[in-house]
Amino acid sequence: MNSKKYAAEAIGTFWLTFAGCGSAVIAAGFPQVGIGLLGVSLAFGLTVVTMAYAIGHISGCHLNPAVTVGLAAGGRFPTNQILPYIVAQVGGAVVAAGVLYLIARGAPGFDLAKGFASNGYGEHSPGKYSLFAGFLTEVVMTMMFLFIIMGATHGKAPAGFAPLAIGLGLCLIHLVSIPVTNTSVNPARSTGPALFVGGWAMGQLWLFWVAPLIGGALGGILYRWLSDESKA
Repeated sequence: MNSKKYAAEAIGTFWLTFAGCGSAVIAAGFPQVGIGLLGVSLAFGLTVVTMAYAIGHISGCHLNPAVTVGLAAGGRFPTNQILPYIVAQVGGAVVAAGVLYLIARGAPGFDLAKGFASNGYGEHSPGKYSLFAGFLTEVVMTMMFLFIIMGATHGKAPAGFAPLAIGLGLCLIHLVSIPVTNTSVNPARSTGPALFVGGWAMGQLWLFWVAPLIGGALGGILYRWLSDESKA
Protein backbone atom coordinates (compact mmCIF):
# COMPACT_ATOMS: atom_id res chain seq x y z
CA MET A 1 0.00 0.00 0.00
CA ASN A 2 1.18 3.51 -0.84
CA SER A 3 0.32 4.74 2.66
CA LYS A 4 2.97 2.43 4.09
CA LYS A 5 5.51 3.76 1.60
CA TYR A 6 4.73 7.31 2.68
CA ALA A 7 4.98 6.35 6.34
CA ALA A 8 8.34 4.69 5.68
CA GLU A 9 9.61 7.83 3.95
CA ALA A 10 8.44 10.00 6.84
CA ILE A 11 10.11 7.74 9.42
CA GLY A 12 13.31 7.47 7.39
CA THR A 13 13.58 11.22 6.83
CA PHE A 14 12.86 11.75 10.52
CA TRP A 15 15.86 9.57 11.32
CA LEU A 16 18.13 11.29 8.80
CA THR A 17 17.23 14.76 10.09
CA PHE A 18 17.15 13.90 13.77
CA ALA A 19 20.36 11.88 13.89
CA GLY A 20 22.26 13.84 11.24
CA CYS A 21 21.38 17.32 12.48
CA GLY A 22 21.42 16.06 16.05
CA SER A 23 25.05 15.02 15.68
CA ALA A 24 25.84 18.61 14.69
CA VAL A 25 23.71 20.32 17.31
CA ILE A 26 24.44 18.05 20.28
CA ALA A 27 27.73 16.25 19.70
CA ALA A 28 29.90 18.10 17.17
CA GLY A 29 31.35 20.72 19.50
CA PHE A 30 30.98 18.95 22.82
CA PRO A 31 33.86 20.08 25.06
CA GLN A 32 37.04 18.03 24.72
CA VAL A 33 35.42 14.98 23.12
CA GLY A 34 33.17 16.43 20.39
CA ILE A 35 32.84 14.47 17.17
CA GLY A 36 33.66 17.42 14.87
CA LEU A 37 33.03 17.66 11.13
CA LEU A 38 34.23 14.11 10.53
CA GLY A 39 31.73 12.75 13.03
CA VAL A 40 28.85 14.76 11.60
CA SER A 41 29.71 13.56 8.09
CA LEU A 42 29.76 9.98 9.27
CA ALA A 43 26.47 10.42 11.14
CA PHE A 44 24.63 11.57 8.03
CA GLY A 45 26.06 8.66 6.07
CA LEU A 46 25.04 6.19 8.75
CA THR A 47 21.45 7.44 8.77
CA VAL A 48 21.17 6.50 5.11
CA VAL A 49 22.89 3.13 5.52
CA THR A 50 20.69 2.11 8.45
CA MET A 51 17.44 3.27 6.87
CA ALA A 52 18.28 1.82 3.46
CA TYR A 53 18.51 -1.62 5.02
CA ALA A 54 15.44 -0.98 7.19
CA ILE A 55 12.98 0.50 4.68
CA GLY A 56 14.60 0.20 1.27
CA HIS A 57 12.35 -2.74 0.45
CA ILE A 58 9.26 -0.76 1.48
CA SER A 59 9.64 2.69 -0.08
CA GLY A 60 13.01 2.67 -1.81
CA CYS A 61 14.40 4.83 1.00
CA HIS A 62 14.60 8.18 -0.80
CA LEU A 63 14.50 10.36 2.36
CA ASN A 64 15.07 13.38 0.16
CA PRO A 65 12.95 15.33 -2.38
CA ALA A 66 16.01 15.72 -4.62
CA VAL A 67 16.47 11.94 -4.70
CA THR A 68 12.80 11.42 -5.54
CA VAL A 69 12.97 13.97 -8.38
CA GLY A 70 16.31 12.61 -9.57
CA LEU A 71 15.09 9.02 -9.68
CA ALA A 72 12.02 10.16 -11.62
CA ALA A 73 14.26 12.02 -14.08
CA GLY A 74 16.35 8.87 -14.39
CA GLY A 75 13.33 6.73 -15.22
CA ARG A 76 13.34 4.83 -11.93
CA PHE A 77 10.31 6.37 -10.20
CA PRO A 78 6.73 7.23 -11.29
CA THR A 79 6.15 10.97 -11.57
CA ASN A 80 2.69 10.75 -10.00
CA GLN A 81 4.32 9.69 -6.73
CA ILE A 82 6.73 12.62 -6.50
CA LEU A 83 4.45 14.99 -4.56
CA PRO A 84 3.22 12.54 -1.89
CA TYR A 85 6.78 11.33 -1.30
CA ILE A 86 8.00 14.91 -0.86
CA VAL A 87 5.15 15.73 1.53
CA ALA A 88 6.02 12.68 3.64
CA GLN A 89 9.73 13.53 3.63
CA VAL A 90 9.22 17.16 4.66
CA GLY A 91 6.76 16.09 7.35
CA GLY A 92 9.26 13.65 8.82
CA ALA A 93 12.02 16.27 8.76
CA VAL A 94 9.88 18.89 10.51
CA VAL A 95 8.88 16.47 13.27
CA ALA A 96 12.54 15.49 13.68
CA ALA A 97 13.59 19.13 14.03
CA GLY A 98 10.87 19.60 16.63
CA VAL A 99 12.04 16.63 18.70
CA LEU A 100 15.66 17.74 18.37
CA TYR A 101 14.70 21.24 19.52
CA LEU A 102 12.95 19.90 22.62
CA ILE A 103 16.07 17.91 23.52
CA ALA A 104 18.65 20.57 22.66
CA ARG A 105 16.93 23.32 24.63
CA GLY A 106 17.37 21.20 27.75
CA ALA A 107 21.03 22.22 27.91
CA PRO A 108 22.06 25.52 29.52
CA GLY A 109 23.23 28.04 26.97
CA PHE A 110 21.30 26.60 24.05
CA ASP A 111 20.77 29.30 21.45
CA LEU A 112 18.80 28.95 18.21
CA ALA A 113 20.75 31.91 16.87
CA LYS A 114 23.77 29.62 16.56
CA GLY A 115 22.04 28.04 13.59
CA PHE A 116 20.54 24.75 14.80
CA ALA A 117 22.28 22.92 11.92
CA SER A 118 20.57 25.14 9.34
CA ASN A 119 22.06 25.54 5.89
CA GLY A 120 23.25 28.92 4.70
CA TYR A 121 25.47 30.99 2.45
CA GLY A 122 27.31 34.30 2.81
CA GLU A 123 27.40 35.34 6.44
CA HIS A 124 25.56 32.16 7.38
CA SER A 125 27.96 29.78 5.64
CA PRO A 126 30.35 28.12 8.12
CA GLY A 127 33.24 29.29 5.91
CA LYS A 128 31.50 32.48 4.71
CA TYR A 129 31.23 31.13 1.16
CA SER A 130 29.28 33.17 -1.38
CA LEU A 131 25.82 32.51 -2.78
CA PHE A 132 27.35 31.35 -6.08
CA ALA A 133 29.78 28.99 -4.32
CA GLY A 134 26.96 27.56 -2.24
CA PHE A 135 24.66 27.12 -5.22
CA LEU A 136 27.32 25.41 -7.34
CA THR A 137 28.35 23.16 -4.47
CA GLU A 138 24.79 22.01 -3.81
CA VAL A 139 24.09 21.35 -7.50
CA VAL A 140 27.28 19.37 -8.07
CA MET A 141 27.10 17.41 -4.81
CA THR A 142 23.46 16.44 -5.33
CA MET A 143 24.13 15.52 -8.95
CA MET A 144 26.92 13.16 -7.89
CA PHE A 145 24.78 11.77 -5.07
CA LEU A 146 22.10 10.78 -7.59
CA PHE A 147 24.74 9.39 -9.91
CA ILE A 148 25.95 7.15 -7.07
CA ILE A 149 22.40 6.12 -6.16
CA MET A 150 21.49 5.27 -9.75
CA GLY A 151 24.67 3.25 -10.22
CA ALA A 152 24.57 1.44 -6.89
CA THR A 153 20.96 0.34 -7.44
CA HIS A 154 21.44 -0.66 -11.07
CA GLY A 155 20.47 -4.21 -11.94
CA LYS A 156 24.08 -5.07 -12.78
CA ALA A 157 25.58 -3.61 -9.60
CA PRO A 158 26.79 -5.96 -6.82
CA ALA A 159 23.72 -7.10 -4.92
CA GLY A 160 23.24 -6.01 -1.32
CA PHE A 161 25.90 -3.28 -1.24
CA ALA A 162 23.87 -0.30 -2.46
CA PRO A 163 23.16 1.08 1.03
CA LEU A 164 26.87 1.13 1.83
CA ALA A 165 27.82 2.91 -1.38
CA ILE A 166 25.04 5.45 -0.97
CA GLY A 167 25.74 6.07 2.72
CA LEU A 168 29.47 6.43 2.14
CA GLY A 169 28.71 8.75 -0.77
CA LEU A 170 26.67 11.02 1.50
CA CYS A 171 29.44 10.92 4.10
CA LEU A 172 31.98 11.98 1.47
CA ILE A 173 29.71 14.80 0.30
CA HIS A 174 29.54 16.14 3.87
CA LEU A 175 33.31 15.84 4.33
CA VAL A 176 33.78 18.24 1.42
CA SER A 177 30.87 20.65 1.69
CA ILE A 178 30.03 21.28 5.36
CA PRO A 179 32.27 24.38 5.38
CA VAL A 180 30.49 25.77 2.32
CA THR A 181 26.77 25.45 3.15
CA ASN A 182 26.66 23.16 6.18
CA THR A 183 25.67 20.61 3.51
CA SER A 184 22.09 20.21 2.41
CA VAL A 185 21.74 18.13 -0.80
CA ASN A 186 18.31 17.52 0.75
CA PRO A 187 15.51 20.11 0.80
CA ALA A 188 13.59 18.26 3.54
CA ARG A 189 16.61 18.15 5.86
CA SER A 190 17.06 21.90 5.28
CA THR A 191 13.41 22.78 5.86
CA GLY A 192 13.08 21.20 9.31
CA PRO A 193 15.75 23.24 11.14
CA ALA A 194 15.01 26.40 9.12
CA LEU A 195 11.42 26.47 10.37
CA PHE A 196 12.68 26.66 13.95
CA VAL A 197 15.47 29.18 13.33
CA GLY A 198 13.25 31.40 11.16
CA GLY A 199 14.62 34.74 9.91
CA TRP A 200 17.75 34.29 7.83
CA ALA A 201 17.37 30.50 7.63
CA MET A 202 13.94 30.79 6.05
CA GLY A 203 15.17 33.61 3.81
CA GLN A 204 17.96 31.43 2.43
CA LEU A 205 15.98 28.18 2.29
CA TRP A 206 15.09 28.71 -1.38
CA LEU A 207 18.65 27.83 -2.42
CA PHE A 208 18.47 24.51 -0.60
CA TRP A 209 15.39 23.58 -2.57
CA VAL A 210 16.34 24.90 -5.99
CA ALA A 211 19.98 23.74 -6.16
CA PRO A 212 19.46 20.16 -4.89
CA LEU A 213 16.43 19.64 -7.13
CA ILE A 214 18.40 20.82 -10.17
CA GLY A 215 21.37 18.66 -9.17
CA GLY A 216 19.20 15.63 -8.52
CA ALA A 217 17.52 15.88 -11.90
CA LEU A 218 20.87 16.32 -13.65
CA GLY A 219 22.33 13.29 -11.89
CA GLY A 220 19.38 11.11 -12.80
CA ILE A 221 19.42 12.23 -16.43
CA LEU A 222 23.19 11.82 -16.71
CA TYR A 223 23.19 8.26 -15.39
CA ARG A 224 20.20 7.31 -17.52
CA TRP A 225 22.11 8.51 -20.58
CA LEU A 226 25.32 6.75 -19.54
CA SER A 227 23.79 3.41 -18.63
CA ASP A 228 22.52 0.82 -21.05
CA GLU A 229 19.74 -0.08 -18.64
CA SER A 230 17.48 2.62 -17.20
CA LYS A 231 15.81 0.40 -14.61
CA ALA A 232 17.28 -1.69 -11.83
